[in-house]
Amino acid sequence: MALFMLLVIPLPFTLRRKIFTFISENPIVAKLQYGLKITFIFILILFLDSVNRVYRVQVELAAATDSAKGSAAVMGHERLEVQARKFYSQRNMYLCGFTLFLSLILNRTYVMILETLRLEQKLKSYEGTDKNTKESEKLIQAGGASEIAGLKRKLELKDKEITALKKQADGLSREYNELCERYGATQAPAGTRKDK
Repeated sequence: MALFMLLVIPLPFTLRRKIFTFISENPIVAKLQYGLKITFIFILILFLDSVNRVYRVQVELAAATDSAKGSAAVMGHERLEVQARKFYSQRNMYLCGFTLFLSLILNRTYVMILETLRLEQKLKSYEGTDKNTKESEKLIQAGGASEIAGLKRKLELKDKEITALKKQADGLSREYNELCERYGATQAPAGTRKDK
């Protein structure tokens, strides 16, 4: 439960990232995780055994109750002993079950926090708020200043070419319209001659 509290306690991003990087990459922690997995396998075996014991005690208690109906009376200490075994079996089953459930929650929480940290890191790199991103932008600005100036000059030349092409297109459009009018004027009298 202390480990779970360490996982979910709100910490600054950099501190949390350092803690989870340490947990993920440290070989001693990896050996501890391996040992915990083996421990949880044993707890699973104990859980299955306790479920089996609860079932056996339940059957024994039912048999004792049935025999009590048939016979005059069951001794009090025998019934008390069966009730105590039932209580201990159920207690062990619940403890093992909750421990296994906690291990699943712990593992899932760890995976979700790692995923959240990875996504936060991506977000910071996209937004440019990360230290590495700011340093790379400074390098681009320092080393790429001449490249940026060259690109700006090329952009200005392209803009000039575009304005020249627009002027040329306007001039050609005017010439085309004038030629169409002249051609139409020469064709109109010819059309009237054929009609006469």
